[in-house]
Amino acid sequence: MLVPHQLNPQNHRKCVTLLQYIMRPLCSDRMKMREEVKIINRGLEDEMEVWGYQPCLWKRILVAVGAVCSCGLLLLLLYWLPEWGVKSTCTPTPLKDAHTLLLRTTDEFRQWFRSRVHVMLARGRKPFEDPDLQQKAHQVDGNQKVCSVKEEDHGKFLFSEPVKIHFFSHHSVTYYWNDEMQNFEFYQGLEDVKSSCAQIHSYHSSGLCKSLQDFRRVFFGENEIAVRVPSLFKLLIKEVLNPFYIFQLFSVILWSAESYYYYAAAIVFMSVISIMTSLYTIKKQYVMLHDMVAAHSVLRVSVCRGNKDMEQAMSTELVPGDVIVIPANGMMMPCDAILFHGNCVVNESMLTGESVPVTKTSLPSSGLEAAEIYNMEEHKRHTLFCGTHVIQTRFYAGEVVKAVVVRTGFSTEKGQLVRSILYPKPTDFKLYRDAYLFLLCLVGVAGIGFIYTIVLSIMSQVPAKTIIIESLDIITITVPPALPAAMTAGIVYAQRRLKRVGIFCISPQRINMCGQLNLVCFDKTGTLTEDGLDLWGVQRAHGGSFGPPESGASGESLLNSSFVACMATCHSLTKIEGELSGDPLDLKMFAATGWVLEEPTEEETALHNQLMPTVVRPPKPILTGVDPNSPPARDVSCELGIVHQFPFSSALQRMSVVVRRLGQKHMDAYLKGAPEVVASLCKVHSVPQSFTQTLESYTRQGFRVIALAHRQLESKLSWHKVQSLSRDLIETNMDFLGLIIMQNKIKPETAGVLHDLQRANIRTLMVTGDNMLTAISVARDCGMVHAHERIIIVDAAPPKDSLPASIRWNYTDNPLQADGENQTAEIAMEEAPYHFALSGRAFAVVVEFFPQLMHKLALKTTVFARMAPEQKTQLVEVLQSMDYIVGMCGDGANDCGALKRAHSGISLSELEASVASPFTSSTSNISCVPNLIREGRAALITSFCVFKFMALYSIIQYTSVILLYWILSNLGDFQFLFIDVVIILIIAFTMSLNPAWKELVRRRPPSSLISGPLLCSVLMQILTCLLFQVLVFTLVQQQSWYETWTPESDACNISRHSLSQSVNTTSPHDHKNIRNYENTSLFYVSSFQYLVVAIVFSKGKPFRQPSYRNWPFMLSCAALYAFLLFILLHPVPAIDRFLEIVCVPREWRLTLLAIVVGNAAVSLLMEILILDVCLWRLVFRGGGGSCTPTEAPSADPAQEANDRWASALLSRLFRQRNKPPKGRYRHLALELQEDAEWPPKSSIVTYAGDHSPS
Repeated sequence: MLVPHQLNPQNHRKCVTLLQYIMRPLCSDRMKMREEVKIINRGLEDEMEVWGYQPCLWKRILVAVGAVCSCGLLLLLLYWLPEWGVKSTCTPTPLKDAHTLLLRTTDEFRQWFRSRVHVMLARGRKPFEDPDLQQKAHQVDGNQKVCSVKEEDHGKFLFSEPVKIHFFSHHSVTYYWNDEMQNFEFYQGLEDVKSSCAQIHSYHSSGLCKSLQDFRRVFFGENEIAVRVPSLFKLLIKEVLNPFYIFQLFSVILWSAESYYYYAAAIVFMSVISIMTSLYTIKKQYVMLHDMVAAHSVLRVSVCRGNKDMEQAMSTELVPGDVIVIPANGMMMPCDAILFHGNCVVNESMLTGESVPVTKTSLPSSGLEAAEIYNMEEHKRHTLFCGTHVIQTRFYAGEVVKAVVVRTGFSTEKGQLVRSILYPKPTDFKLYRDAYLFLLCLVGVAGIGFIYTIVLSIMSQVPAKTIIIESLDIITITVPPALPAAMTAGIVYAQRRLKRVGIFCISPQRINMCGQLNLVCFDKTGTLTEDGLDLWGVQRAHGGSFGPPESGASGESLLNSSFVACMATCHSLTKIEGELSGDPLDLKMFAATGWVLEEPTEEETALHNQLMPTVVRPPKPILTGVDPNSPPARDVSCELGIVHQFPFSSALQRMSVVVRRLGQKHMDAYLKGAPEVVASLCKVHSVPQSFTQTLESYTRQGFRVIALAHRQLESKLSWHKVQSLSRDLIETNMDFLGLIIMQNKIKPETAGVLHDLQRANIRTLMVTGDNMLTAISVARDCGMVHAHERIIIVDAAPPKDSLPASIRWNYTDNPLQADGENQTAEIAMEEAPYHFALSGRAFAVVVEFFPQLMHKLALKTTVFARMAPEQKTQLVEVLQSMDYIVGMCGDGANDCGALKRAHSGISLSELEASVASPFTSSTSNISCVPNLIREGRAALITSFCVFKFMALYSIIQYTSVILLYWILSNLGDFQFLFIDVVIILIIAFTMSLNPAWKELVRRRPPSSLISGPLLCSVLMQILTCLLFQVLVFTLVQQQSWYETWTPESDACNISRHSLSQSVNTTSPHDHKNIRNYENTSLFYVSSFQYLVVAIVFSKGKPFRQPSYRNWPFMLSCAALYAFLLFILLHPVPAIDRFLEIVCVPREWRLTLLAIVVGNAAVSLLMEILILDVCLWRLVFRGGGGSCTPTEAPSADPAQEANDRWASALLSRLFRQRNKPPKGRYRHLALELQEDAEWPPKSSIVTYAGDHSPS
């Protein structure tokens, strides 16, 4: 045998090499196990990391033993911590072999979930995969022609033997194992096939056979958005297993062991009330959501089985690829479907918040658009969404309107909305994180008391049972069980006050977050401005130049003009129950013509072989006299038939129609849309040279401008050919007709509310889909941008040819700036405050090609124009990444994503879309925003007050008990009951009733419990109460009459022989040593201390109304003070016996009164004079890091209090420099203030890849 020193270096190296060779596979296996983490839903909002595990027998045995030894507490801990639960009972394994999965979200919350992997048998691995299909059908570009095969051959397409497929479900989504990806994936629907629009017409328009439908249902399940209302028993178990109630149960058991039955019963009573209230609220929310989803969710539909076969089926049986028939009288859509045959008029208020009907047209089957891959967002004008109401259909005679199912169940747009409600993200607010840290501190204090009690009891030879009970009792005293209920009271009261002013809340925890808002984004139309538009006038173009503005378009001279024909036909209006319905702009435009719209009935359509058009005509008899600008025609009839419609597209910013005038053989195309877009589609010579200047003059005045254009089509175009033409072939080579000028008035409340917000240091932004110059004009008119401030339009262009992406900085003219020398004007512009204005196109370019500039621009951009709905959501995320607390206010139309993503979303629409917004206002103006912020600030301050009060309550009672433990005494059962129920609960619930302050102030409440002012306040009050209790405890023992109390003791120096005899005969010796002079003295002083700190902490201005206006609180304090003073100065034997207090001399009672008054005076002076006056003004507000002028609208002195306090303290004690601000936006503002090259000059162009403009 070789000993270590006998190994030479060469042999040593060989041994090491051999060991490495042997251990390498083991180490590699371990590394693989450690690295076996996959990402599912990559790039999506619910992206998660996933690990695989298999059950481990020996770990489960150990956990079972631990659970028995801990009386089940270990199981509770593993239930609360899913990560520990999985790792303690399972071993890591590759995902493909996993039995249990551990999931963790990749967002800032890092939530853990566990899920069980199941196995199912299927005749194929993927829903759209049929490996034997090539034997019976050909394949074109990866799209399978599944419906061209005979029914008897369908069974041959699938695997002859079933295959095992691993899957798991999480948050109503099922994920299936993919061998190729070596990961789990979920199937959305028909979009997964990546078919073009033309291929959908070719390969998915005939429907599915029954067997293939059954096969796909294995993967997609039933087509239903199932909101299961849990039973009360399940809700009860889940609620009771909350750590708070488990702690309460522990406390009740402990108190019962100490014979504290009354207080234990009071806690049980409060807990039962709290649980019942919580269960009622949760059950009610589930029922409401279930009823909203269940309405019209299951119905019978007609399903196509081949080109001609049709059968009735339940909507729950639908799968992606099914073709359904839309009835003529409409239906409630049970799924997301692509309309590929016919047109529909749909009410999409459930999704968009707009009750305006929308026209859906069939998916293009030819042209450039048909070659595009179908995308639900890009082709939403051809998509019928689940939950929307199809009002009516437009159809061919003898044919039906058809749609192919693309998504079902929770994959639909409605399903995703319901999922966001069922599984919301947790509220991330610093207050709640700090509250847990503060509770941990209390637990630490309790630990000290726990050890102190054990050591003292052992030294005093106390029985083991008493040691255990009293040491555990310290924990229940330090961490008050009533803390969560008391903190929730302020939020509940704020919610009720909001309801009185017409603001309804579905997420009460977000009320506190409203108190910290430092930036609010506003939609423009319907939010800042009136929802409706009024026609201000028209300005027609003649021969390449504009004519004078005209006030209307209903004159007889305009009757036969192409301009009026375009206004009368280019819209999406329809008649519903005899009333015109559609977009408000279209309604105003059509009403200005004075014409009449007539739609064909179903009987009229059945008499023709072609689509009957909608007809518009003037109400008067047809007049002669053709306008010089109208196209030549032999017939002067004014009756126009709308042959085909290309609906408005927000991406294209235009819509068009094909029209035939009665008696004419050719057709005409009319176009309307954004002026810049329309002008680009017109012949150059037809667009007036003054187009740009004229357009700017209107938009600067806040008008909404729409351009019109016309084109005469070739006479060879037939009726049916027009239906299949691409809009790109129609919308080109047009003749410019002129401009329609619409006036969108600012709401009366807008300017005043914005002024109040700016005065309160709350930054305001406009996020709109409207024109840039119109948005800038509205921003100036409503005071969002002041008259002396300049606006820099950021014009970003994507890469083109060999040129990289670039940004041009366009300085707009100041409307109040007088014409003078250019040099003087330029100097004035450079010195004036500035705002950026960004369009949706520029925003997309900056995000993609200039990410390093995004935060710099977001810091000073006030106007975001032409923003798409998803860009609004993206903007909110950018602002949040800069540490802004963001509010969003919109009317519900296209704002749902941003409303849901913001810290506080306020919807001005009461439609179903507002269910995604935490707050909904019944008033249709932004006056609700300051009301919400005021109530949020009041609720936040109330939460701080209650938390500080409950913390002081715990420490005061903890101090009393610790001091009494020194003499082996304690507070009595009824003393605890009086303090905890009569004093604490009444005060905690009434001190939350202070209403919000009547106006917004510049200062904001701190968002953190771990901040300078709050910590100083709590610590000073703790020291004050501690000193006075220790003073009383020591003084009472130094009194001349002091002795160890017995039932025979008589320290009152009066004749109380009868009372003493009575006590001796009726009360045995107090084995718990409750009755003594120390107990009585501490009980009196501590009872007054609870009331003193309640008054000290219950502050009013500037966030809440003064406490004297909170009459329940004042009445409670007065009554408790009167009662305590009465029993202190005039003892009542019955009350003394009940509270287990003893008689003390009158001189000592007066001494106690003096101590109580001194305690109150010191507490008030410490809080008001030292903290509020000296420390706040000289340290917290007078420290370093003052606000920068550039960030005045966003300054936050309260938020920076902790930094300033720490900076001042460090600079004085250690001569260190001030710390920079923590908020990213504030730090960036300081940097830009010192940057001489920011903002870039108007002559500079910034290119992608450059770090500085050039």
